[in-house]
Amino acid sequence: MVRVAWPGWWFGLLVGFGTPVAAQANVAPPRIELKENYPNPFFPTTTIPFEISQEVCARGHQPVVSLRIYNVLVQMVAIPVLTAGGSARPVGGERLDSLRLRCGEYHAFWDGKYLDGKGEATPGVYYYQLTVDGERFTRKMIAQRKVTSQQ
Repeated sequence: MVRVAWPGWWFGLLVGFGTPVAAQANVAPPRIELKENYPNPFFPTTTIPFEISQEVCARGHQPVVSLRIYNVLVQMVAIPVLTAGGSARPVGGERLDSLRLRCGEYHAFWDGKYLDGKGEATPGVYYYQLTVDGERFTRKMIAQRKVTSQQ
């Protein structure tokens, strides 16, 4: 009985299963890509890159985009600003709060200050969440104070 089972098993291995590389070839590129902030860990400022693919902007559609920073208690602490031309500093940038954007690559800048502008972010873990037409993408970042040597 064992002899009959072995040929069927080998045949299943040879024909029935594809290679992992073949399975990966069918993966579509992401429509929205929220990238890692830099520097990470950061203090006091950071830049958050993201990309909206052309597929999202079919037939002239401009998606509504928001980017928010949350602390570990899921309290919104900041709304970054859109930078001009991928620069590290905002040049007359708008807060990324329900903006209609064209497809392409963008950079957002957070100065490390809270929404009220009075306090600076404390060291710890923060989450940034990009919302594009109601679809959410979230990543983690770390605020860390620079260590100064004392002499």
